[in-house]
Amino acid sequence: MADGKWFAIVNPKAGKGRAVVDWPRISWMLTDAGVEFDHVFTQKKYHAVELTVRAIRNGYRKIISVGGDGTLNEIVNGIFIQKEVATTDVLLAMMPLGIGNDWIRMYGIPRTYADAIDAIKYGRSFLQDVGLVKFYESKVHHERYFANAVGIGFDGYVAIGFNRLKDAGKKSKWLYVISMIKSVLAYKATKVAMRIDDNSISDDIYSITLGVGKYNGGGMIQLPNAIANDGLLDITVIRKIGGLNVLWNMPILYNGHIHKHSRISAHRGSDISIHSLPQIPIEVDGESVGYSPFDISVISKGINVIVGKGFNEME
Repeated sequence: MADGKWFAIVNPKAGKGRAVVDWPRISWMLTDAGVEFDHVFTQKKYHAVELTVRAIRNGYRKIISVGGDGTLNEIVNGIFIQKEVATTDVLLAMMPLGIGNDWIRMYGIPRTYADAIDAIKYGRSFLQDVGLVKFYESKVHHERYFANAVGIGFDGYVAIGFNRLKDAGKKSKWLYVISMIKSVLAYKATKVAMRIDDNSISDDIYSITLGVGKYNGGGMIQLPNAIANDGLLDITVIRKIGGLNVLWNMPILYNGHIHKHSRISAHRGSDISIHSLPQIPIEVDGESVGYSPFDISVISKGINVIVGKGFNEME
């Protein structure tokens, strides 16, 4: 029975396998801190979606994601798929064990286990927006919710390589950078027609990032002005640019000055459609999922999340 307990969904493969090794210690620390919880391990891709739906059906209203951004994304999708309660009736916390951990950066959630548990105990919550993207995979229409950001074009291409490296058992913290460098040499800008609310863009586009949060790709600040509860998605559009130019300008991807480049523009909107020839890939919260065309929207203040003690929602 739930009885007000937390339900921890643990991805044993998170953090290059660190989650399964560290879980006994994390479990002990949660118990020692007085956090009552039950837990379960995921056994396959998208299992966290199913486990979340089942947990809510069984009465749990507080869920801890023990893993990375991908695990969190699956849990968010489970929260929206279930029909037992309003999505905001479920409180979501995170123990960050992923490689990128981009979502926690927005909210000042500590990386150390003790401090992350302290944030859960402190219980400061925040209603954040959630994105919804509709896309195609193997000619079949799909939709996916996201808690942080999606990357289209180059970012999606990088994610394909990154996930292949992970699936092959590679465990370097530089996997994303390795995939990015390889992708720079192979990826080319694509003709894209994009609508942002009532405004249109038609150009050769290298990459598009849309999101609720500021960070993606393991610390890149591609959406430096994003506000997580304004009912809008921030959008960064990178027009046609050469591979060497991308490498030369890598620092602006990490220092928050990305929009100072003449080929990069910032936008905001709540209803976005993207068409391209040929099709271009998309990553959703770091996971490669499908191809264009895309329809993207936002659910204002759609989920209730635990944030760090020092989080300033006006930043």
